[in-house]
Amino acid sequence: MKRVLYIFSILILLLAVSWMPPAGDIYLSWQTFAGTNEGNRYSSGDQINRENVSSMKVEWVYDTGDKTKKTTIPTTPLMIDGTLYGVSPQLRLFALDAATGRQKWVFSPPDSTARGSVRGLSYWQDKRGTGKRIFYSTGPYLYAVNAVDGKIISSFGKGGFIDLRENLDLDYPNANVAGNAAPTIYKNLLITSMRVSEGSDALPGHIRAFDVLTGKRRWIFHTIPQPGEPGHETWEDKDAWKRVGGANNWAGMALDEKRGIVYVPTGSATPDFYGANRKGSNLYANSLIALDAATGKYLWHFQVVHHDLWDRDLPANPNLISIRKDGRNIDAVAQITKHGYIFMFDRVTGKPVFPINEVPVPASDLPGEEAWPTQPIPTLPEPFARQRFTAEDISDRSPEIKAQLLAEFSKYKSGREFIPPSFQGAITFPGFDGGGQWGGAAVDPVTKIMYISASELPWWTQMVPNPALNKVGGKTFREVGRSVYAKYCITCHGPDLKGDFSAIPSLVDLNKRYNEQQLRQLLDNGRNMMPSFRQIVEGEKLPLMTFLLDLEDKEALPARAGDVPSRERDISPLYSMNGYHRFYDKDGFPGIKPPWGTLNAVNLVTGKLLWKVPLGEFEELKKQGLPHSGTEIYGGPVVTKGGLVFVAATQDEKIRAFDKTTGRMLWEGKLPAAGFATPAVYSINGKQYVVIAAGGGKLGMRSGASYVAFAVK
Repeated sequence: MKRVLYIFSILILLLAVSWMPPAGDIYLSWQTFAGTNEGNRYSSGDQINRENVSSMKVEWVYDTGDKTKKTTIPTTPLMIDGTLYGVSPQLRLFALDAATGRQKWVFSPPDSTARGSVRGLSYWQDKRGTGKRIFYSTGPYLYAVNAVDGKIISSFGKGGFIDLRENLDLDYPNANVAGNAAPTIYKNLLITSMRVSEGSDALPGHIRAFDVLTGKRRWIFHTIPQPGEPGHETWEDKDAWKRVGGANNWAGMALDEKRGIVYVPTGSATPDFYGANRKGSNLYANSLIALDAATGKYLWHFQVVHHDLWDRDLPANPNLISIRKDGRNIDAVAQITKHGYIFMFDRVTGKPVFPINEVPVPASDLPGEEAWPTQPIPTLPEPFARQRFTAEDISDRSPEIKAQLLAEFSKYKSGREFIPPSFQGAITFPGFDGGGQWGGAAVDPVTKIMYISASELPWWTQMVPNPALNKVGGKTFREVGRSVYAKYCITCHGPDLKGDFSAIPSLVDLNKRYNEQQLRQLLDNGRNMMPSFRQIVEGEKLPLMTFLLDLEDKEALPARAGDVPSRERDISPLYSMNGYHRFYDKDGFPGIKPPWGTLNAVNLVTGKLLWKVPLGEFEELKKQGLPHSGTEIYGGPVVTKGGLVFVAATQDEKIRAFDKTTGRMLWEGKLPAAGFATPAVYSINGKQYVVIAAGGGKLGMRSGASYVAFAVK
């Protein structure tokens, strides 16, 4: 027995020393949006641990002071050299004393109309440590700000910023673009991502690197390959690169600094849901791409979804992890997906760590559509979200609710993965927001265990003949405006203008909330999750406002040059979907049996799911005898050396700590608004802090404007 214990202790020691934090432990600060460039959301601090976490209290609260009714804060702050950097709901950049929450400075972007969603910031300093910069975006503008005093660095780009709509080999001055993810910094290069439209007017999502000092473009990788580039041959239409958009990185990247390799996950090619105008597998959409960070040279890729018809963007940065498997050491990259899988590859070769099978999937019955006949499914790791939604899974909170849901459920195709969109309609599960999503996964580099928060909600979609193909015309402004609405707005707000009551606002009686000037500003600049529609030309904008605001109708004027779009890219599909719809019961709760939100632990060496626990609950259902239902999730976890997983992300406005070995909840704290973000965890002078942005503002939740720091008293 003693010999067994001795051998066991030696194995534990070897495991512990196989990964050691570097000198000047970067895992005690929070240097990128995911902690470090490996993307693992790991803290090596253990001042907060299983034994004392129950005594955690609020250490400080920073109120940004600029919320509105519909703002949110999805930002994970940075903490470097004792200073915390974050972004307010109105996109002001600020610096705080990370131990006290005392404000040091605030930077207000020069563009007073700035809108958007900032999920992360980037920090750079020169080798001497004297030049320090923060990079972040407000819509299409990427700013360089002095990290010491909060002043704009006018020598960068155009007086302190670069416009992400430029330097794409073609410029798109009015396009819908937002730099919501943090750029990745490699030496003196700023490798950028961007969110683009998901319609037929979308820009191509090419990956670019800019000089951190000057803002000059250093390289570009075409995610929609052009003639002569690898992957171009996979597109049936060899001119698709001229008009197809998307294939963009909006979720962030990971960087192997030693090898100089950047790992880039991409979203789908556009338009979403119907691909007759983009036949083929659509490289490099829905792919994990490895690029030489210094040059942008292609190294390898793996396409996770072929010819995406389900909005299966890769939703989070990859995680870099070193494991030992089958007697050899593997430096691996792991990528979570919206549909609940983890794909793992050798970082250098791109060879899968576990076998990946091409599995036959249903064909499309939409005219002109050619769904790809197979999709890649990893044999391991095991999925972290349920994969099928059948009648057996219908919520049975009451006989009445079950009957209502069964009647609704029977209308749509269901029961398996990758059912193509159709006229009948189909259930997509997990839904369009995951499964895994932009909050990302956390990985413990010692135990090799990954932690993922996941939503497990069904959504449904239905295809209709694209109303936008009815020419933008009519006898009156209102008639023209209705067709403009069908072109730009119907996908989100629906044919009846009612939106999705949980996330997308209704436009019914919009004239009671907006006047012409306010609506024009909203269309031009966007707000929160609504993008800018500055690309809508004046000949369409006035009729659209007439329709939405029920203004005095006018006779439509003959179209003139400049009144209608002339962009070659804007080719509308024959069919479009009729809106984003969560499958809810009559009370607004998910129509599937709980849990609806989960926290999951997966061993990346064996590929086995270790545990799954509900994440969040509804007080109303708890009183009805349904506790621990889980809620829809927006935000990711952090794992620590102290044996804990911290995660907020729930609709019940709480942040929680779980035992990372068992999944048992050890502590929860109430927030002033929902923490729809990923926390930052760091240590200063031997004291550990957990900071979360409490911005709320999604799913009909109240908005907040504060960052809350917790510590052990």
